[in-house]
Amino acid sequence: MDDKAIESLREALRVSPDNAPLRRHLAEMLAGARRFDEAIEEYKRALALAKGDAAIELGLAEVYLRAGRTSEAIVIVESIESRAAPPAASYVLHARMLLRDGEVDEAARKYRIALDLDPDAADPELSERLGVAPRRAANDDDDDRDGIDFEEMDDDSVFDDREIVGGRVRQTESGMPTSAAMGEIERPRISFDDVGGIESVKEQIRAKIIHPLQHPEIYEAYGKKVGGGILMYGPPGCGKTHLARATAGEVDASFIAVGLHDVLDMWIGRSERNLNALFEQARAHKPCILFFDEVDALGASRTDMRQSASRQVINQFLSELDGVHASNDGVLVLAATNTPWHLDSAFRRPGRFDRIVFVTPPDEAARAEILRILLAEKPVTEVDRAKVAKKTEGFSGADLKAVVDSAVESKLAIAVKTGVPEPLSTKDLLAAAKGVRPSTKEWFATARNYALYSNEGGVYDDILSFLGIRK
Repeated sequence: MDDKAIESLREALRVSPDNAPLRRHLAEMLAGARRFDEAIEEYKRALALAKGDAAIELGLAEVYLRAGRTSEAIVIVESIESRAAPPAASYVLHARMLLRDGEVDEAARKYRIALDLDPDAADPELSERLGVAPRRAANDDDDDRDGIDFEEMDDDSVFDDREIVGGRVRQTESGMPTSAAMGEIERPRISFDDVGGIESVKEQIRAKIIHPLQHPEIYEAYGKKVGGGILMYGPPGCGKTHLARATAGEVDASFIAVGLHDVLDMWIGRSERNLNALFEQARAHKPCILFFDEVDALGASRTDMRQSASRQVINQFLSELDGVHASNDGVLVLAATNTPWHLDSAFRRPGRFDRIVFVTPPDEAARAEILRILLAEKPVTEVDRAKVAKKTEGFSGADLKAVVDSAVESKLAIAVKTGVPEPLSTKDLLAAAKGVRPSTKEWFATARNYALYSNEGGVYDDILSFLGIRK
């Protein structure tokens, strides 16, 4: 039913392509079907038609959050809040993001602002978790409305060694629930053959991870343990996560992907315990590749932090990387970030993420290879991949996927009318490419400044080299 409704909306938009409310509705339908990449593109198209529409912007932020792209979601809500008379919904969404990242106090503050602006914006779950309830009207005698607890929750005379945060009680480590995070153990069936381009990055991973696993006796002879870490950085959508899974598949190792929600917790001490549990799980299933996506959110620079709890999480992370209390032999840690300049410098010391790898956007040959992989199981005529690759300079792997998806959607619309599926052609892909903007340019605009003015020790020299800038 969802697919039919989505296709009907697409048909309507072909007739009325400048209808922003219709595009927003399509984006909402796609988000409901968990087709987040498509939803993001439709929200962006709707915003191009209705610039500054807060409802559309909040929808886009919500999808970014659901897709795990928290930093992009926060940029949007902060932009909305900087304007005159921002909607309460932006503060509610911001509070949810902050709570997800473990910033309980700030989440409570944002949520209070939302409720002051509009009490009807109350979110029962947030009210319960943060202990911030809407103010009751003078004639409201009901102490339990809409599932929100309106009892007084700030009488610290009732509690012992617990801390009041945002109106709620957070337990200290001694009173903390005993369960800890457990990651999903995967056995990826993809290899480097399924990753187009970035050959130099693959070689560095082979040297640091694959060869030690394949020839442990040689490394043992030199007293070199099998373990260590690689930090991959670069613009979003260039295959860092895909490459991490392919690394595990290349050596038939266990693979645990760690997201922020697997670690960060509102209870004091719980985040540290979650980190320990994930490392212990990896040690119990070695050889194992432990992959941290958006690692800068877990390991942000401690000098920028105001909360001691966040610093403790970083200290725990560093302790686990060092194997202070347990050996990491056979545990290989991969991490990815789009903003390496926000990562605490302590992570780059030897024995931790001692190899920093710049994952560049694919070059022309790599783009042709990525297109080959993306088109492998789709009906095509003789597609001139080299021609398409030449016309898509600056496109990331994710951008190329968007091109192929857009071309497929156009063909599907025709096939639904005629009843005859037609193969994709070079012309279809080139037409689709015109509707996709390369997503890497914005990243390089920021990265260039860091590489020029905050490049201590030459850690970002690869960015300058890629941009053709001489120091």
